[in-house]
Amino acid sequence: MSAMNAKASSGGEEEVSGMRTETLGESGCSGEVKRGQVIFIAYLIATLELTFLFMQMGVIPYLAKSLGLDSVGFGYLQTTFGVLQLVGGPIFGRFADQFGTRAALILSCASGSAFFLLMSISTSIPLLFLSRLPAVFMHGLSGAQKVITDLTAPSQRADALGKLGLCFGIGIIIGSALGGVLSTKFGIFVPIYVGLVGNLINTMIAMVWIPLQAKPKSDHHVTENSTSQSGGVFSIREILRLMKFPGVREIFMVKVFAGLPIGLFLVMFSIISMDFFGLEAVESGYLMSYFGVLQMVIQGLVVGKLTNHCTERTLLRLSVFVFAGVGLGMALMRTVWHYCIVAVPLVFAFSTLGTITDSMLTKAVPSSDTGTMLGICASVQPLTRTVGPTIGGVLYRRFGVSSFGYLQLIVNIGLFVYLLKSKIPLREMKSQ
Repeated sequence: MSAMNAKASSGGEEEVSGMRTETLGESGCSGEVKRGQVIFIAYLIATLELTFLFMQMGVIPYLAKSLGLDSVGFGYLQTTFGVLQLVGGPIFGRFADQFGTRAALILSCASGSAFFLLMSISTSIPLLFLSRLPAVFMHGLSGAQKVITDLTAPSQRADALGKLGLCFGIGIIIGSALGGVLSTKFGIFVPIYVGLVGNLINTMIAMVWIPLQAKPKSDHHVTENSTSQSGGVFSIREILRLMKFPGVREIFMVKVFAGLPIGLFLVMFSIISMDFFGLEAVESGYLMSYFGVLQMVIQGLVVGKLTNHCTERTLLRLSVFVFAGVGLGMALMRTVWHYCIVAVPLVFAFSTLGTITDSMLTKAVPSSDTGTMLGICASVQPLTRTVGPTIGGVLYRRFGVSSFGYLQLIVNIGLFVYLLKSKIPLREMKSQ
């Protein structure tokens, strides 16, 4: 049955790819222009939400400290955020599939507004923990991915998804800088007020500019074998059903494990930057900006170009191979300058792996299930943030920084051999 569903999905997406220009009730050039406008608005919403999110990340440690929360308690606060994002990703995806992309983006932006509103009145530790609760539905990036998936042909999807790296990079650079400047000059709550107003504006943008029905009507009959509407938003069975489609489980496991050791390292980086590299807070900020620029350039420009010339299967193998080399480089690095060099292939592998696996997985399921699939994909990073402090802390204390590199090398060599020998039943696709 799953093979039949995959076949219907594959054929259906190819059939409707030529009809995407009629998605918004237009045809010809006007439909193409309007589709491009909606995709641009999705990029804008994602950029703004990420900017506000990174802005509060720079403020929350100081707010927590001012309320008397110690380092252990702050760890629990961060874990709470990670668990809520982990649980909410697939649920948000199901919501998008059942109620539409506009409703999902409005829910994400409104949740962001509630998030910042609760932060703005957090005068005690319990209120600060309560402010994390709306994070369960704060998935603007997944919502933007859903818009792009609905409005682009399968052969153009990886390139369009890759450009979201520009949004992420802009969010890191502007959000981190703006949060620091506003909190220093005007007080710790001012960035929170800005985030609240900004998310309310984002909600209005989604209501006005995102169409009620973004997905082509023709998608519905070509995916009639899909059962995405048969269960509720919170149906675990319907979420796990997607793993039964050919190739989905294999690609998802590669997505999770290829970047896990590096993910553990990045979770511990605030401590490593002080203890191992001896960086001050300002220098760590410069390093974060460097990462933001790298991600903007590589994911926004380089990955898209590569999809024009290489199949996704080839790029997947390439990203895993580069990840193995990154592991070796991390095992041997001794200074922050070494790390700056290693960061280039690291960001390339991370960006390529994330973009290509998201593209491959959304093509492997019916178009009516792409939101749920993107939600599952979005849960990978929260999973790393949740288990990272515990596992990463043990690795760092007992074996040192080099242990992350050696683990990265071993895991990705194994995955690379697996990808060379396996015949994962997914379609090859290049951008046209």
